[in-house]
Amino acid sequence: MQLTLRPTLRNSILATLIASAFLSLNAGASDLVQIYKDALSNDAQFGSARASQLAGQEKVVQGRAGLLPLIALSGSDVRTTAESTPDRGPGGNFTSTTNAYTLALSQPLFRWANWQQYEQGKLAVIISDAQFAQAQQDLIIRVSQAYFDVLAAQDVLQTLQVQKVSISEQLESAKRNFEVGTQTITDSHEAQARFDLVTAQEFAGQGDVEIKLAALQQIIGKDSGALATLKKGIKVNAPQPERMADWVTSAEKQNFGVQASEMALEIAKRDIAKNRAGHYPTLDLVASTGRTANGGYYSNGSTGVIKPTSIGVQWNIPIFSGFAVDSRVRESIALEDKARNDLENTRRSAAQGARQAYIGVISGLAQIKAYEAAEISSRSALDSNKLGYQVGVRINIDVLNAQQQLFTTYQNLSKARYDTIMNGLRLKSAAGILKEQDLDEVNALLDH
Repeated sequence: MQLTLRPTLRNSILATLIASAFLSLNAGASDLVQIYKDALSNDAQFGSARASQLAGQEKVVQGRAGLLPLIALSGSDVRTTAESTPDRGPGGNFTSTTNAYTLALSQPLFRWANWQQYEQGKLAVIISDAQFAQAQQDLIIRVSQAYFDVLAAQDVLQTLQVQKVSISEQLESAKRNFEVGTQTITDSHEAQARFDLVTAQEFAGQGDVEIKLAALQQIIGKDSGALATLKKGIKVNAPQPERMADWVTSAEKQNFGVQASEMALEIAKRDIAKNRAGHYPTLDLVASTGRTANGGYYSNGSTGVIKPTSIGVQWNIPIFSGFAVDSRVRESIALEDKARNDLENTRRSAAQGARQAYIGVISGLAQIKAYEAAEISSRSALDSNKLGYQVGVRINIDVLNAQQQLFTTYQNLSKARYDTIMNGLRLKSAAGILKEQDLDEVNALLDH
């Protein structure tokens, strides 16, 4: 007579699934927005980008300095003592003191290189802002990826733990059936092999969870604690607009990397003009005033005070500089060509990133739908195999295979959801429109 499987098997699996889901959620679980706020304060890479932006803001001030007047105050106090020994007559000592100061002003009137440097400074500020905006988008992507990597690793571990429980019960059933002679030892060996395999996978899963948590901790600078998980049966929306061409066009124009490269090309163009200015004359307004006091004695002990004041223009015409100016012009022309090619490469990379992310979202949505259907059919297949095992038309390995298929479907469905959400964020980042509000929308999918 066939020994029936314990009726607690199915209930045990469901109970463990429910229990593991609730264990990963608690009232104090951190959500995605909270983790992102921690990263804003503690992420070293983003802190470096913030400091770089602050440094870049000074470029316009430095460039403007070349257009503003230079004012300097200089002076000296000198005491001179000399001894005179003439050939005839009495000798003597000479002592003099000189006290002088000069206040000088120089205002550039025409310095083409200085003007180009000022314009470059303004462009450099735009570049620093674009790079910082890109760093903010990168932080959203890095935080989200690290967050969902942890959830995915936890899902795998929980699934393995549930699978271990179900295989353990199947192993116990196979051993009992063998003891009463209704099954061969092969069923026990097969169940034992599956149990040993899932135990090894469980250890690997535990290590993977720790690694993913450490990666998240590196970004936020502290222990993340428990994380809020995705709600059951969430719906991931399709990208809007629906046409991939619209996203590619946006990436080619609005991507912050593209904008920074465009400004870099403009700086390279102005660098050519700045170096060509080495052949141009310069004209400055100069003015100075001062006071020089001379004091001393030698026979009559004469003294004097001079107060010179001058104003005028000063010009300079370069004639020959050893071909240095021509060399710098050729160098800047080559660098401009480099900047133009860098811009084209950045534009193409942004477009390709948008295409990949868009295809990832569309493909992910199809996978989610397919895995949801596969989950239902796999669960039905497992129930059918269990029933067949009870009535003797299925063997132990059939039930184990059905269990493996169901748990694999769980993992694939979970990963498909995470990947689709991440591709949606990457798509917006490539198009240059990713904002913190988009993170709020993703955060709304979490069970708080």
